Amino acid sequence: MSVYPKKIVFALLAICLCLKLSAQEVIRQESCDITPFKSEIDSLKNVFTSNGYIVLREASMTMQSEYEMPIVVPMNQGSLYQFVFIGEPTSRLYEVRMFDWNEKQVVFKQNRWGDVDGNIISYAYIPQFSEYHMIKPVQVNKTKKKLCGYVLLMKKVVK
Repeated sequence: MSVYPKKIVFALLAICLCLKLSAQEVIRQESCDITPFKSEIDSLKNVFTSNGYIVLREASMTMQSEYEMPIVVPMNQGSLYQFVFIGEPTSRLYEVRMFDWNEKQVVFKQNRWGDVDGNIISYAYIPQFSEYHMIKPVQVNKTKKKLCGYVLLMKKVVK
């Protein structure tokens, strides 16, 4: 067998592999309309900024019911952080899990529809190490598949 047919077969295999890899679906974070949450967002920001917090990250995100939306954030050892997740008021369940770099779960919060906090999950956290953390909010809605969520990460400023 000559060298040319081997090269052609190899080239065809490489092309097929590239096409297969490019066909993989990628979950991309998309923003959504936060108009229904706007007053809650503004109120929470005012409360926390008046208590010495600064906003590090905030984003609206389109979510699917029952699917986690991973968020990766760097955190510094010993700093006080405040995380807020706001889900759609019509959802029945809201959860937030946070993991450290070693994939150890360090926070778990859950609210159900009708709870006092309702569609808002908020918690303070002080990391033991300076490393990236993964935050995974999720909401469950029986009638809608596409949902809107909002996340806010703040850090306490020490003067």
